[in-house]
Amino acid sequence: MAQRVVSIVGPTASGKTGLGIAIAKRLAEQGERAEIVNADAYQMYRGMDIGTAKPTAEEQAAVPHHLIDIIDPEESMSVARFQELARQTIADLQSRGIRPILVGGSGLYARAAIDDISFPGTDPEIRKKYEEREKTEGAGALFEELKAKDPEAAARMDPHNPRRTIRALEVIELTGRPYSASLPRYRYVIPSVQIGLDLSREDLDHRIDLRTKQMMTNGFVEEVERLRPRLGATAVRALGYQQIIDLLDGIWDEYDTFADIAQKTKRLARKQMGWFGRDPRIHWLQALNPKLVDNAMAIIAHADAGDYDPIDAQADAYVQHHLGDIAA
Repeated sequence: MAQRVVSIVGPTASGKTGLGIAIAKRLAEQGERAEIVNADAYQMYRGMDIGTAKPTAEEQAAVPHHLIDIIDPEESMSVARFQELARQTIADLQSRGIRPILVGGSGLYARAAIDDISFPGTDPEIRKKYEEREKTEGAGALFEELKAKDPEAAARMDPHNPRRTIRALEVIELTGRPYSASLPRYRYVIPSVQIGLDLSREDLDHRIDLRTKQMMTNGFVEEVERLRPRLGATAVRALGYQQIIDLLDGIWDEYDTFADIAQKTKRLARKQMGWFGRDPRIHWLQALNPKLVDNAMAIIAHADAGDYDPIDAQADAYVQHHLGDIAA
């Protein structure tokens, strides 16, 4: 049985980077090379180091990392572009006998690398046409049209979310296929094993508070001040960067700024846990368990031996109930 890609997921501040490096080192002790592929959307931007909790120079020296510092803040990274880059990187590593370890908290990015997900393009003219129709005919009329064209997608979508309805109609017109055909299934296109890091709410909140304080003392304000003229529309959406811009503009003081960053990071962590929690293929481990690395290695060994079926019919049935959860 081929050795699987290891994908480490979980909320922000749960220790994914540390576990990825520990697994790579343990595999090296067993005579197997492994390298890390970043799946965090914002760690791909050069210079955005402190605010994204990018692996340190020491961590990157300990185990080779890929897809970190690959674009400038002025540029835009999309999940479709990442999917292409990640799959190329995984294929290259595997062709050289190196096991990829995918690490990242961006849920859709982590899935895009290994799962059966496609990302149809966009057409501004088609989208504009439906947006104009929504203004004149109303969201209900567009939703009725979607029900006629793709009842499977409509059955799992909110009729009061016109943005998603418009996106679905745009994809149908653009591709000539049902929108539901492009929605993700919990089905690997690259054999993988996923390990999720779980913590109690109190422990996770404590770690987020510590990380936020470290960002303040490590120079996050200076980082944003330096990068501000170059932050493009996508990069500036990274959590914390807009708050620091507001601080620099005198809108908030430092205490309120970092308190807001901590609060929004905790909210993001809850959303991430909800996202990952829907995937029944993830093997959840307690992040603070002293035997975390041993437990992770046991899961990887079982997966390599083929002790479970990654294309699980139950998992695929489960995801059909959540088809509308992927934002347009």
